[in-house]
Amino acid sequence: MQKQPLIILTGPTAVGKTKASIGLAKAIGGEIISADSMQVYKYMDIGSAKIRPEEMQHVPHYLVDELEPDDEFHVVRFQQMAKEAMKKIYAAGHIPIVVGGTGFYIQALLYDIDFTDNDNDTSLRAELESFAKEHGAEALHEKLREVDQKSAETIHANNIKRVIRALEFYQKTGMKISEHNETERQKESPYQFVYFVLNDDRKNLYRRIDLRVDQMIEEGLVAEVQALKARGYDRSMVSMQGLGYKEILDYLDGACTLEDAIYKIKRDTRHFAKRQITWFKREKHVTWINKKDYNYDEDKILEVMLESVKKDILEEQSC
Repeated sequence: MQKQPLIILTGPTAVGKTKASIGLAKAIGGEIISADSMQVYKYMDIGSAKIRPEEMQHVPHYLVDELEPDDEFHVVRFQQMAKEAMKKIYAAGHIPIVVGGTGFYIQALLYDIDFTDNDNDTSLRAELESFAKEHGAEALHEKLREVDQKSAETIHANNIKRVIRALEFYQKTGMKISEHNETERQKESPYQFVYFVLNDDRKNLYRRIDLRVDQMIEEGLVAEVQALKARGYDRSMVSMQGLGYKEILDYLDGACTLEDAIYKIKRDTRHFAKRQITWFKREKHVTWINKKDYNYDEDKILEVMLESVKKDILEEQSC
C-alpha cells in the first residue's frame, strides 16, 4: 500500500519558517498544520509570533487559534488534532505541511509514537503534582535527573507536565521514557515524507531573536498579557508558562522590571533555539537547509525544497 505524503518544515525559533512555509504551500497546493505549542491558543498572538491572517495568503492553516488558554494541550492532543487535520487535507487531494519548532510533537506525528498510558491510575500523577507545588519545578526536575538524565536534558524544568509524565512512566514501567521514545523512533514512518530543517548562522539567529522580542514589546506584548490576566488566565496554566508570557507576568506582578523581563525573554529564547537545534541534529532522514549557504536567497531556498519534494514525494506518488 502506498504511503501518504507528508512534508515537515521545522527549525529554531525566529529562523523564518512561516514565510518559507507559505512559499512552499503555494507552490505545491499544500495546507499547513502548526506544530507549535503556543500558536494553538486564542488571544496569544504577539508572544507566540502567531501567523497573521493576511500572512496566510489564503493557505489553510490548522492548529492555530483552536483552543482556549486554559485548555490542555500536550503531545497526545497534538497528535490527535494533527491526524484529524491530515484526514481533511488528504480528502481535499492536498499535501499536509507540518510547520513549527516543537520537535517532540513532530517526531510523535511522523513516527506515530504510541503514548498509551499503562493504566488509568492517576494517583501517582496527583502525588507528583503536589510535590511540584510544595517544592517547586526545579526540585521535581532534579527527581527526573536522578532516574533519567537524558530526559532531564531535553525537558525544561518549567515544563512540569512533561517532567511528571516522564517520572510517572519510569515509576510505572521501570523504563526510562527517553529509552521508550528512542525505541519508538526506530519505527519506520507510516508516511512518505521529506523533513526540512531551516537553520541559520548562530550569531544571525540570535540577532533575529533579539529583534523579534523588541518587536513583540513594540506591538503590545505587555497589553496582551494584561488582557489574558483580566480574562482570568494565570501562571498555573501551561499556556501562561510559555516563553514571553511568564516573564511579562512576573513584571506585571511586580517581581521584576520590564527591562529585566525583556532581558530574560531574549536570553531564554536563545537557549531554547540552541536546544531545538540539538534536538533536530538527533533526528534521522533530515535535510538541513542553512540559509547562509544560499546567501539568504529565499527563492533559491524554495527551489531547493521543491526539488526535494518533487524527487522524494511527487515522483514516488506517481509511481
